[in-house]
Amino acid sequence: MDCCEPLLSGKGAALTAEALMRSRYTAYVLRDINYLLISWHPSTRPIGIDQATIPDWCGLQVIRSEHGAETDTEGVVEFSATALVRKQLFRLHEVSRFVKEEGQWFYTEGDLKGDDASSEQRDRKVGRNDPCPCGSGKK
Repeated sequence: MDCCEPLLSGKGAALTAEALMRSRYTAYVLRDINYLLISWHPSTRPIGIDQATIPDWCGLQVIRSEHGAETDTEGVVEFSATALVRKQLFRLHEVSRFVKEEGQWFYTEGDLKGDDASSEQRDRKVGRNDPCPCGSGKK
């Protein structure tokens, strides 16, 4: 998990909107509420997140990124993520928006897109030697 760990631990900052989105997905997998809140823009950030409401995330696919590069101040990332809920695999399809302020990327909001849910079952377990859950293919 060397890919997102520097971001989650505060030892590094996301260079792009997509990097922030991937690290936030990993934070959801790990139920890292603190990171989710600090990476959420203060203007749209909830007061808190109930860990019990976070499903067992088990897959991420980035569909597209618009802007959101190191030199941009706004970006959009469209993704599809799967979660195991009551032994059924569900898909979340979202177009997320990000802003960069004072060199720091923040999630602002997202629009959900309609996807059909799958009833396929899958076991989610992030092993010590597994690739980072964000789907980057890195450790």
